[in-house]
Amino acid sequence: MHFEYTRRRSVRSPVTDAPTFRVGKLAASDQIGRDMSHLIDRSYNYHSPRELHWHLADRLGLAPGALSLTETLAA
Repeated sequence: MHFEYTRRRSVRSPVTDAPTFRVGKLAASDQIGRDMSHLIDRSYNYHSPRELHWHLADRLGLAPGALSLTETLAA
C-alpha cells in the first residue's frame, strides 16, 4: 500500500529540541486518492517521516515493509 501525506508545521520537541510536524492530510495513493486522515491522530507531533511510517504500519496491522509513504506539497 502506498500513502501520501501533507505536512503542517508544529512545535519544537521539548525533549530533543528538533522540529516536529503534524500531518495535514493522509491519502491512499490509488486512482481515487481516498482520504485516510482518520487513521491517525493529526494532532500528534511527529519527529520524522519514519516515525509516521511506523505509526501507520502499526495502526493498519501491517509490516512496515508492506507500505510506503511519500510527502506531497499542499495544494
